[in-house]
Amino acid sequence: MTTSSASFHVDGPGLRVLAHPVRARVMAELRGTGPATATALAARLRTNTGATSYHLRKLAEVGLVVDTGEGTGRRRLWAASPGGSPRPEPADDGDDDAALDWLARDYVQHFAEKSQDWLDTRADWPADWQEQVGLEDHLVLVTPAQLASLRGELHDLLERYRRVGAGNPQAKRVTVYTCPLPVDPPRRS
Repeated sequence: MTTSSASFHVDGPGLRVLAHPVRARVMAELRGTGPATATALAARLRTNTGATSYHLRKLAEVGLVVDTGEGTGRRRLWAASPGGSPRPEPADDGDDDAALDWLARDYVQHFAEKSQDWLDTRADWPADWQEQVGLEDHLVLVTPAQLASLRGELHDLLERYRRVGAGNPQAKRVTVYTCPLPVDPPRRS
């Protein structure tokens, strides 16, 4: 996740609330599929409605989700907070290292599950989608500053495509994961 207009900072308390398996999936579901009731989320996440409602309220307490004001009681509609994806604030004291580590590992697991889902269902998709969707990697040689620039450019490009298919019945939502990882080992001092 990179700092951008499509991300917002999550402070320590928010980070600790988000670092929970059900809450992380609730956030991913709301960000990926849009507003939903606790009942709909529970069905998709295979949890019970009471637990899902509890986790939605916890996420709302720290500003990660909002009650849209539509619906009442059990039919309240919840949405991910506007502003894009949550980005942890850098902590000076290291108190949130465990939560950050858990979130990063959960994010990788979520990516692996989504990738596996694609591999399991790709034969069901038309050939033109099969040709364009999938996994790939690119090797680049950059400094940290150049990597920051690359990530900024990728973000800008993805922003341009965020809603370009709106109104087109052939358009499908696509999640684009970015994960620059070092290949070379770190230099020893």
